[in-house]
Amino acid sequence: MRRHIPFDRLHNFRDLGGYRTADGRAVRWGRLYRADSLGKLAGDDWERFRALGVRTVIDLRYPWEIEAKGRVPHAEDLAYVNLSIEHRPYDQAEIDPDLDPWRYLADRFAEVALDGAAELRQALEVIADSEDPQVFHCASGKDRTGLLAALVLALLGVDEDAIAADFALTELATERLVADWKAANPGRVLRWPAYGRAPEDVIRLFLKDLAARYGSVHAYATGHLGVDEALVERLRNQLLEPETTR
Repeated sequence: MRRHIPFDRLHNFRDLGGYRTADGRAVRWGRLYRADSLGKLAGDDWERFRALGVRTVIDLRYPWEIEAKGRVPHAEDLAYVNLSIEHRPYDQAEIDPDLDPWRYLADRFAEVALDGAAELRQALEVIADSEDPQVFHCASGKDRTGLLAALVLALLGVDEDAIAADFALTELATERLVADWKAANPGRVLRWPAYGRAPEDVIRLFLKDLAARYGSVHAYATGHLGVDEALVERLRNQLLEPETTR
């Protein structure tokens, strides 16, 4: 199966299937996708998207981002949910170049994990309640999307190495994400040299911080998000391949 789904205008659309869990199961292919902004879908890209059978879109952006950049096109059989998990906006293009970039981003992730509890829990509920293919996305499919992907995979039982490797796949899209920013911001200078980057260090720092504060990702989800074991089990039932009988 192919993890990266090719589009003309989307640069970071990926299938979360195939990752192995601690109990030997695997995430189903073609069931849950992560992406950059679906507001860019049009023409042949829209037809490619529809062919995936996606029935639910979870948009993690601010309402003002959606107003400025657009949302996924309307379709009668496509549910759309806007859950803005980030509550403290910042401009990545203007980050101080002298800061440690990965520590800076991990700290922003920690803010989202703290502030966005209600929205993150609702996103998990939406994912757990649908038997059809779904996709969640933000602007670049990097930070907010990466955080939710890490949370879902961790709750499914995927190990940190695989979670970090999935996060870092955005690095393959960095050049195109930078090009998109420059095209959308003529006359502006991109001050931060790490714009569009997503090395493993960021998500590893975030997961380490989460474990230090809460004990584990699972404990964070149950203690801070209010996720119960029934929801975790629903996620596993929906997203993992059935257990094999011996």
